[in-house]
Amino acid sequence: MAKILIIDDDPDMVLAARLCLENAGHEVYEAASSREGLSSIEQVRPDIIILDVMMDTTTSGFQLALTLRSPDPNSPYAEYANIPIIMLTAIHTTSPVKLSPDSDYLPVDAFIDKPIDPTALLKQIEEILAK
Repeated sequence: MAKILIIDDDPDMVLAARLCLENAGHEVYEAASSREGLSSIEQVRPDIIILDVMMDTTTSGFQLALTLRSPDPNSPYAEYANIPIIMLTAIHTTSPVKLSPDSDYLPVDAFIDKPIDPTALLKQIEEILAK
């Protein structure tokens, strides 16, 4: 099973995801902010990151993904650039905007809508781990 880091400032969402993931046998870690998330990535070295879009700011999740996926070989996070990122968002349910992974602008592997569907989350994790 996988080591999964959830970076989200909503304790209810984190608890719901944690219960679902631990029930499936995964090892779950959590961070409540972008800064805490970066520190946890270095400590935990997760297999997958589940990242909320809005935390400290409305775009902090995107900024964190861009930091991790920086093409700069001298980036302090270069060794973590290949960790898959699943981004959590409620934007698809609150606006007509549809986000999708993009290597330049939205460097994540997948999007999962809030509220989380446990079956969809586990399926997405299985697909990513199988790659």
